[in-house]
Amino acid sequence: MKTIGIIGGGQLGMMLAIEIHKLNHRAICLDPNPKCPASYVCDETIVSEYNDINGLTMLGEKSDIITYEFENVKAEPLKFIKDKYNILQGIEPLFDSQNRIREKENAIKHGLTPPKFFRVMSLDDLLSGIKMIGYPCVYKTTTLGYDGHGQVVLKSEEDIKRVEPFLNGEGILEEFIKYDYETSIIMVRDKNSIISFPMTTNIHKRGILDLCIASDEKKIFKQIAIKAKDFMISANYYGILTIEFFVKGDDFYFNEMAPRPHNSGHYTIEGCNTNQYKELAKFLLQMPLEEPKLLGPTVMKNILGFDYENMKKLKDSDNIHIHDYHKGEVRKNRKMAHITFTNTTIEEYDLKYKNLFCEEEQ
Repeated sequence: MKTIGIIGGGQLGMMLAIEIHKLNHRAICLDPNPKCPASYVCDETIVSEYNDINGLTMLGEKSDIITYEFENVKAEPLKFIKDKYNILQGIEPLFDSQNRIREKENAIKHGLTPPKFFRVMSLDDLLSGIKMIGYPCVYKTTTLGYDGHGQVVLKSEEDIKRVEPFLNGEGILEEFIKYDYETSIIMVRDKNSIISFPMTTNIHKRGILDLCIASDEKKIFKQIAIKAKDFMISANYYGILTIEFFVKGDDFYFNEMAPRPHNSGHYTIEGCNTNQYKELAKFLLQMPLEEPKLLGPTVMKNILGFDYENMKKLKDSDNIHIHDYHKGEVRKNRKMAHITFTNTTIEEYDLKYKNLFCEEEQ
């Protein structure tokens, strides 16, 4: 029996630990919150800040393999655990994903096309970037931005003042792609093969994923999958990798990547013959990977704090699967749970379930 150490104890770590246990192995998580979601299922929780060397040392000493479900660990502790303990996935994809400029330069280097972008360190840089890219465009902080945090859409000169509070650090100005929809691909690669999960149509509201729709594969998804797998191989990444793309007509653009399980892959737990957490666990345990297949049309609904009580109107059934993250504090825009509706098209979801949730709150 092996022990897998997980840096981060959020819902991604919780669902990974569940799959590790199903494979008859142990899981330990490290998180500053003693009652983090993963603590309810892990064999042990190390209460520590993510960047604390002592906590990481304790995790390393108790684990056969280390992985991460949280990417904002600073470079120094990352190097420390890489040099001393077994991080099978390596830290390179984590490092590359931690800075939006580095991430996009890396995407170009390995064959993907991002929107136009411009590095911003000052107001003059911002104005130069706007002149080059034009309106509309998007300013983002290069680090620590997620779920719409640290982002400003600029539609006219009047919006420049909204960026000024962020200009004390590095930022990036990006072309605003008027995309038809966003999609994501989740891949797992070991020394023998690379698998990918059926791609999804992702609907965001205010920068936070709201719905993830998995149905019949679109023609462009096959093209994206080929390019994404080529990217993963060219970049020499192993383990799990999610890449988000904007799709506009017959074109697609790299948005961002995450070398961990992904919110858009929650649907795989019930919607596929295998799931992202199980295949990551198998990679970590050096077990053969299984090619994922969609079992039927599936819709995943993110449940934020303002909808947490509404969620309780539903009960688990053959096609309704409720995943509560057991977070103690309910906050309006905090991810509290998700619901997967299997054998359900988006049209059926809209007809039967959409009105149960507070769409206007988002």
